[in-house]
Amino acid sequence: MFNGCVGNVRPIGSAPVLAPPPPARDVDAFFDALASWAERHDSPFASVQYGSDADQVADVRVPPGPAPHPMALVLHGGFWRSTFTRRNTAALAIALARAGWCTVNVEYRRLGRGRFRELLSDVERAAGAFHPQLAIGHSAGGHLALWLAARGLVRAVVALGGVCDLEAAARAGLGSDAVEEFLGTLDALDEADPARTLPLGVPQLLVHGRLDDRVPLAHAEEYALAARAAGDECALLVLDDADHFDPIDPRYSGFPRIVEALPR
Repeated sequence: MFNGCVGNVRPIGSAPVLAPPPPARDVDAFFDALASWAERHDSPFASVQYGSDADQVADVRVPPGPAPHPMALVLHGGFWRSTFTRRNTAALAIALARAGWCTVNVEYRRLGRGRFRELLSDVERAAGAFHPQLAIGHSAGGHLALWLAARGLVRAVVALGGVCDLEAAARAGLGSDAVEEFLGTLDALDEADPARTLPLGVPQLLVHGRLDDRVPLAHAEEYALAARAAGDECALLVLDDADHFDPIDPRYSGFPRIVEALPR
């Protein structure tokens, strides 16, 4: 189901092709430059409210050409924190629209420690409003995409540098203990962790940079093994020269490989 995966997906445990480590990212400068790219390449889009709150809104971009177009729900990351918004995935949504996808770049409420139920209800509500075939999320947005699949709301999932397993992420303290902050208590893992509901029953593609220093590649590898053991179709596309942010950047040289691998 995943186009272009054969030959692009490195088997787990195979010898890596290592690139020199990149300099540390200036994340604010990166997102400013990405937003500038988005402004230059965007076309008219519609901002649609899917609820009454100001953050219950999504930007819908329809590609040129005759309908119907496959629809992708785009979910930004940021470890579920309020400082990160759908601005960060606008370039991804634009690039996918240029590749023929109708994209729905979703904003959702990020209300602070322990308010995970409201956040999850927002992405569930957005999926119910737009009926996408695919959910594609970056970082914590990858978790949200997988969670939607666990709820039976999408037919396929792509996680870009995704937080796939909340329990494993909590053990590793990813994002300065972002999982515990998000949930308020790890007793809530059963409600929020898609890894606890395997098999998800839909094809999953994990795209991960080998140089990712925020959600290490081993996190995706371990989840992929667990998903496959449970009976799911779970492909892992490893980008040897990519860090955590390259997979959402249309300027990245490996970005066409990601687009090619998306299910249609």
